[in-house]
Amino acid sequence: MDTHTCYHCGLDVAQKDEILFDDRAFCCNGCKTVYEIFTLSGLSDYYSFEAAPGATPQDIGGKFNFLDNEDIVGKLLDFKEGGTHIISLYIPHIHCSSCIWILENLNRLCKGVSSSQVNFHEKKVRIMFDPDEVPLKQIVLLLCSIGYEPYISLDNYEDRRKKVSRDLIYKLGVAFFCFGNVMLLSFPEYFEVEEYWLDNYRGFFRWLVFALSLPSFLYSASGYYVSAFKSMRAGLLNIDIPIALGIVVMFVRSTVDIIFGFGQGFFDSLTGLVFFMLLGKLFQQKTYDFLSFERDFKSYFPIAVTKVLKDRRELSVPVYDVQAGDRLLIRNKELIPVDGILISDSTLIDYSFVTGEAEPICKRSGEKIYAGGRQEGQPIEMEALASVSQSYLTQLWSNEVFDKKDAKDHKTLTDTISRYFTPVLLLIAIASFLVWTFIDTKTAFDVFTAVLIVACPCALALSAPFTLGNVLRIMGRRKLYLKNATVIEQMAKIDMLVFDKTGTITTNRRSGITFEGTPPDDKQLMYIKNILRGSNHPLSRMIYDHLPVMPVVPTDEFWEVTGKGVQGVIDGFCIKAGSASFVENGQDSPLQTCVHISINRNYLGRYVFENQYREGLSELFKDLGRDYRLAVLSGDNDGEMQMLETMLPAGTQLVFNQKPEQKLDYIKHLQEQGHRVMMVGDGLNDAGALAQSDVGISVSENVNVFSPACDGILDASQFREMARYLRFCKNTVKTIKMSFLLSLLYNVVGLSFAVTGQLMPLTAAIIMPLSTITIISFVTLMSNYFASRK
Repeated sequence: MDTHTCYHCGLDVAQKDEILFDDRAFCCNGCKTVYEIFTLSGLSDYYSFEAAPGATPQDIGGKFNFLDNEDIVGKLLDFKEGGTHIISLYIPHIHCSSCIWILENLNRLCKGVSSSQVNFHEKKVRIMFDPDEVPLKQIVLLLCSIGYEPYISLDNYEDRRKKVSRDLIYKLGVAFFCFGNVMLLSFPEYFEVEEYWLDNYRGFFRWLVFALSLPSFLYSASGYYVSAFKSMRAGLLNIDIPIALGIVVMFVRSTVDIIFGFGQGFFDSLTGLVFFMLLGKLFQQKTYDFLSFERDFKSYFPIAVTKVLKDRRELSVPVYDVQAGDRLLIRNKELIPVDGILISDSTLIDYSFVTGEAEPICKRSGEKIYAGGRQEGQPIEMEALASVSQSYLTQLWSNEVFDKKDAKDHKTLTDTISRYFTPVLLLIAIASFLVWTFIDTKTAFDVFTAVLIVACPCALALSAPFTLGNVLRIMGRRKLYLKNATVIEQMAKIDMLVFDKTGTITTNRRSGITFEGTPPDDKQLMYIKNILRGSNHPLSRMIYDHLPVMPVVPTDEFWEVTGKGVQGVIDGFCIKAGSASFVENGQDSPLQTCVHISINRNYLGRYVFENQYREGLSELFKDLGRDYRLAVLSGDNDGEMQMLETMLPAGTQLVFNQKPEQKLDYIKHLQEQGHRVMMVGDGLNDAGALAQSDVGISVSENVNVFSPACDGILDASQFREMARYLRFCKNTVKTIKMSFLLSLLYNVVGLSFAVTGQLMPLTAAIIMPLSTITIISFVTLMSNYFASRK
């Protein structure tokens, strides 16, 4: 079949289905309309930057009606003063230069917009507009009409913007300024040349170096003093104690040397040490601003809901204003915001968002429906039983595990080694000082200073940050985005992996559709496709998309029985599609999802759906099974147990019919048995288990749109690389341990000279940064080497 590419969005479209306009092919009227809008507004350059850069506009219905409420709009605005309003909108589709160009030219599409600026990294556009000329709702609808639908949730309403601390950036900047200037002014003294200006102004330059060192010593290094003080007050000995002590000793000794004319001191080494230590911290502090690792249910809930008043008027109200007894209107595909009773006759509720159950559940009038379900089909009315804060989903999220997640105490390798390194170093320094006091007081001070400088654990403290920082970047390039560097060490300790089934080891698209029975001919296929065209049931849509392109013919009669099937008459033929009991003569299988077909009461057969498992799943589990215990949890029934048992290695635990709280308890039970557990899930229903586990990884088809609270986000396209990521984490820890050994070896050699008085403080101050550079180079090369290994 001949296919062309849509000029706007780039999707393939069959030649017989394409829409031709202006000598260009489009896949649908939506893409054609966007092209017309851009062309008429003089914005056709949009297509010059990238080929087919657009997205197909979607039908949004009354999705943004809540923007008619001024109180809600006021909560969303960044700035509101007179005729100037400013708002920042998150737009997931931003992906190329064409997106930036069109969004920064909104003023040419909408009269009331004065300016718009795109933050590409965060996928946000900041819009300044005049509310008297154009309301916010009109701007949002314009964005939707051109394929850039903004993502607005309850999280935006609560104004939970991240406060980004820039203290480390400022400290690093000051440290770099001090280090560069101190090195520049200290350089001539290294060669001890006889020169008029140096001889006459040596004292001035030394005090100038002293003054330039003060900001680095007092401000940039302040974090180490605070950490060391808190550690000692808590009765602990962390790695920051010898670092802080080494900095203070270098500063005091250098100041004494300048005052008494003994030399220039070690201010160059001091400022260099502070700079490299802060650089290591920044390098480790890799963040992905376009991702959110802390999302809860509020990130996906609507800001407002439609309330039906007693006089049948409809009013958009903030979701937090909903009270028990309110009657609500829930449209197709909208989330149910509160627990309630269904008033309408019947509907289908998709609870996969909450429970992980793949199939929608049929609910009838009078039955209870829970918050978090997605309504499928015609608009329904329900009566609220509770407010948002008292709903089932909110209570589920109130589990104490979500509060404790960030408070978990993860002992890093550096912390473990510092428990022994710090007291030993202090003991050697004090013992050497006391011994040399009885021999030569001046040498005793030199030895004490040299020991603390040469053994200052800067190389030890830098090896982990630079290794982990480099690995974070390598992982990010390979589409595993980790929350912080600690997660890498945690992944290296894992001994058991638990996978969610639906959406994690399976794709979110059920592409495996087969027909069992008498194959329908072309005419019958045309009837079936046209009947399914009027249904909004997920299975109907899947079959409709699966069937070949057919002519559209009028349907004389059509009706849909919720939870049963669809029926209609075309050319005098009665077509039925649905459950076995609805179609008659069909036979359902408890282990399969089926849609049965009959024409004029003549049973043809059934369409059978099979979960499409991710590519390479069997090989991945076989690889993981060599080193880890494996388990699969699912909210679904056990209909696919036999298939999974044939695909997965022997010994893999398969647990079905698990509610969210049961998944959490399962993880907790494994941890009580001594296992270090990594949970791999995809939905909000896995959030409790992800939070409870030692490491929680969320698999996402689109990392920009959805991820529950987790430690890492894995692009679904890289799912088969899971074993490689885990091996890489183990090799990363191996690299850190090797660098620790190198650093300790350097310290042993340096200390052996220092305690015998053969190593002067100046020599120690020169050797120290050289060892630091050596360690940084070693860990960078090793981590890149392990990353390149298959």
